[in-house]
Amino acid sequence: MLVAFPVGLIVVVVVVDILAPPDVHLGPLLVAAPAMTAALGGARLVASIGALAVVAQLIIALVRRGWITLNHEMQTLALVVVTAVIMIFCRLRERQQRQLTQVRSVSEAAQRVLLRPLPRCIGPLKVASVYLAAEAEAHIGGDLYAAARTDDGTRLVIGDVRGKGLSSISDAAVLLGAFREAAHQHATLAELTRYLEGSVSRGLAELAETDHDADEDFVTAAVLDIPDDEPVIHLVDCGHPPPLLIRHRQVTPLEVRQPEPPLGLGEFTDPGYRVETFPFEAGDLLMLYTDGVIEARDRAGAFYPLTERVASWEGDGPEALLRHIRDDLLAHSDGSLGDDAAMIALSCTPASSTAPAGK
Repeated sequence: MLVAFPVGLIVVVVVVDILAPPDVHLGPLLVAAPAMTAALGGARLVASIGALAVVAQLIIALVRRGWITLNHEMQTLALVVVTAVIMIFCRLRERQQRQLTQVRSVSEAAQRVLLRPLPRCIGPLKVASVYLAAEAEAHIGGDLYAAARTDDGTRLVIGDVRGKGLSSISDAAVLLGAFREAAHQHATLAELTRYLEGSVSRGLAELAETDHDADEDFVTAAVLDIPDDEPVIHLVDCGHPPPLLIRHRQVTPLEVRQPEPPLGLGEFTDPGYRVETFPFEAGDLLMLYTDGVIEARDRAGAFYPLTERVASWEGDGPEALLRHIRDDLLAHSDGSLGDDAAMIALSCTPASSTAPAGK
């Protein structure tokens, strides 16, 4: 046990002090024992080691002098005071740790409610997802993704809230809630996107009443519909980075001819939400991501070259792709992202191997 180190220190100081010449005093070193214990345990353990150190100090005094001198009394008093101070700081640390545990628990619960994990299989699609929060100890932020299974296909949304902090989580919650409710009700992708625009605009307007910074918030998003009976992807891009299509080791950005404005700005632009269609065949891989991925910088300030890194990848399957990109991204940014990053990868399996539809 690690507690053997402070106990061993006390024993060594006592033995060496007793055997040392009369003008050598090592008793003051006993204060290191409770100080060392603070890194190993709580206030009770510190109190126990401090009491043991006080006993050791008294033993040194009695063995060397036969009585307790004023010098030993002062050393003993100092040892008691230092031990008490360390105990107080241990109590404060324990309280902060309990608060941090509670905050982490709430954050994890919020993540499960807002950013639900995507199932590995949704209809004929194999799916993987990754969320990397920029803030230490954070689990959620302004990036978002969700999937919904419809009668004849799968719909997905990935987005990035322009705002920061708690307001960005509120904006993300508005969009996620609206998508999960409307994905099953609106027949066309354009109608679904128009509904999402209205929900986000109303949500931002309500938030702006209490947070004036929310006046400038918006959400970039890509909304997709992948039908079961056609080898295609229908896409509405609302100012979001283009998805990447990986086919036979070739990477193609799915860039729309005319991107729509980000969600929350539709009242100023009156977008038409044009749906564009791209081929998506069995064996293809599709990668969706937020700008936190491509804007991650290395020590020299260079952006992460996502397209090049995906093109050089030689693995197979959505999970392997995201695992590789996540590790490579963290290595590129030295483990510190400047913004939250979310990624989804999916592949279409042949009809004969289609799994049961995910819910």
